[in-house]
Amino acid sequence: MEPIKTIRLSEKVMEAVKTMIKEENFMPGEKFYSEHELTRRLQVSRASVREAIRILEITGQVNVKQGKGIFITDTNTPGFEAFSIWLKNNREDLFDHFELRMIIDPKAAAKAAEKATEKDIQKITRACTAFKEEFEQKNTQGLIHADTKFHIAIAKSTKNKTLFSLMKTMGENLNEGWISSLHTPGRIEKTIVEHGEILNAIVKRDKNAAEKAMSRHLENALEDIKVYMKEEN
Repeated sequence: MEPIKTIRLSEKVMEAVKTMIKEENFMPGEKFYSEHELTRRLQVSRASVREAIRILEITGQVNVKQGKGIFITDTNTPGFEAFSIWLKNNREDLFDHFELRMIIDPKAAAKAAEKATEKDIQKITRACTAFKEEFEQKNTQGLIHADTKFHIAIAKSTKNKTLFSLMKTMGENLNEGWISSLHTPGRIEKTIVEHGEILNAIVKRDKNAAEKAMSRHLENALEDIKVYMKEEN
């Protein structure tokens, strides 16, 4: 298989992993290659492989067993059913993710309203627009990237290097919240509106409005996930 010359998750990474499963005849229940081996074979970053595997797990194509490895699942399992199973198995990690982000993101949005340059605002705007475009194209992987870029762009505009580094790490390695919320029915459409409210507050340099808009965005996303969990029980 030809190496993939990218350092971030893309559809090519996803398709490459799926192709490996198919062409090498991995069957349900069989152990797949480790993240380290996939990184070597595809010549991409470990973070790219990890994110790809997370999405494949959520969509029901692989199952990651802590300390044991990656295993192939039955691809006949419907997508939403696979997502429900993933939510149940990752409930605590998901809630921890949102708890941390609800501490960090609202203050980042407030600081962005104060510190963002015109160039910063342009980047946030582009991420906001990209999210809408990916939704129109029904590209889930693209949506996840655009959502992550939106929040990272806000963090970068605060001019706080530590905050930016933390948000970037979360976006690349601890992105359960982004992935799970965008698989929850109806959340994408709500996110488009909420991102717009956050952006507008930053453009107006309204610190309080930016902080409140970001808080609502995260609280609403978590609530939608909780409601979905209850409905699936």
